[in-house]
Amino acid sequence: MYNSKITGLGYYVPDNVVTNDDLSKMMDTNDEWIQERTGIKERRWIKEGSDDSSSVMGAKASRIAIERAGLTSKDIDFIVFATLSPDYYFPGGGVQLQEMLGMNTVGALDIRNQCSGFIYAMSVADQFIKTGMYKNILVVGAEYHSSGLDKTTRGRGVSVIFGDGAGAAVLSRTEDNTKGILSSHLHSEGKHAEELTVLAPSAKHWVTELLEENDENDESYFPHMNGTFVFKNAVVRFSEAIYEGLKTNGLETTDIDMLIPHQANLRITQFIQKKFKLGDDQVHSNIHKYGNTTAASVIIALSEAWEQGKLKENDLVVLAAFGSGFTWGSVIMRW
Repeated sequence: MYNSKITGLGYYVPDNVVTNDDLSKMMDTNDEWIQERTGIKERRWIKEGSDDSSSVMGAKASRIAIERAGLTSKDIDFIVFATLSPDYYFPGGGVQLQEMLGMNTVGALDIRNQCSGFIYAMSVADQFIKTGMYKNILVVGAEYHSSGLDKTTRGRGVSVIFGDGAGAAVLSRTEDNTKGILSSHLHSEGKHAEELTVLAPSAKHWVTELLEENDENDESYFPHMNGTFVFKNAVVRFSEAIYEGLKTNGLETTDIDMLIPHQANLRITQFIQKKFKLGDDQVHSNIHKYGNTTAASVIIALSEAWEQGKLKENDLVVLAAFGSGFTWGSVIMRW
């Protein structure tokens, strides 16, 4: 039985920094209000006129990860691409990565699990490698949120949270079963789907309807979030997913060396950190710089933690996420 481990990491965020003060010029908000509720100080938004998109940012992050893995794009056997903001309604961004990176005609799978997208993508890639089907898989999380946000006072509860960016990991086959991904755990609860959602465009509600009706008050095209309800569910499901992963591998909370949580809200991260009695050096958080980049947030944070020398040989690293769907999950790995 093979195992899979990360051999290369990379991330990319746009140069354009949007501070809380910048947002206060667009809507009725201020730095104190945003930081108090989210912990966010700034985020990156793609600048108007830029060529960046989810697939372009994903490709930029991927090139870094592939090079760091000591590979070329021709060595990649499969692509798993997680995003809720693809360049097109269809096809998905995976095939764009295949073309942009000049790869062989490898398979490309798109994952639509929002904030849990990278966790789901890693789990899928891990299974392909463990069964011996593929040797090197490119796993990408990328999001272009800023073009689809309601940047008025009406939308401030959501629009101040999200940022743009991408991250990538190369997952490779290893015969050392003591290293790499030990287990992954995935869950969903669809009855809460509309607590955090974008209702349109969809087969039920196409963009043309909005254009024909010219209904400027139609909010279905912007993200909707029941923030309090999402928060309450997140802190419970985050904990459950982490405990599940530890129990599966006969581990305790004291065995965790590094927790990389989805960067949804600093208050959620702080709650989980306190519950698991983890020190500041055992949790990596960057939401203050990048906001919530959804499927990209875990991989951006993981890449950043690695670049900063926070991950050491044999460290027990836990990835966890919760988000729209509701979906949630965890990945337990030995570095």
